[in-house]
Amino acid sequence: MLNLSSGIDSLTNFKRQTAEYLQRLHQSGEPVVLTVNGKAEVVVQDAAAYQKLVEAAARADREETVAAIRAGLADVEAGKTKPARAVLRGLAKKYGIPVTEK
Repeated sequence: MLNLSSGIDSLTNFKRQTAEYLQRLHQSGEPVVLTVNGKAEVVVQDAAAYQKLVEAAARADREETVAAIRAGLADVEAGKTKPARAVLRGLAKKYGIPVTEK
């Protein structure tokens, strides 16, 4: 989580005190937003903390995918689905698209 009291600093300060910043990044695991002319330009973060962030995002993505699949299967079991061909025919009719049946 970004600490707004100590997690924002200038790129110039970072360049002047890189070793100190790296030590702080390793110890805290928190990212630092670096600014140029007062505007946020880049975020720096310890590699281990970044890896945890990537893994958490991947887990969340998998959980969302599994939840969507389960919802789809529940819809099938509840009879809330229609055959794709019927849906496509309905859309074609609605939007005046000619259909060729095979």
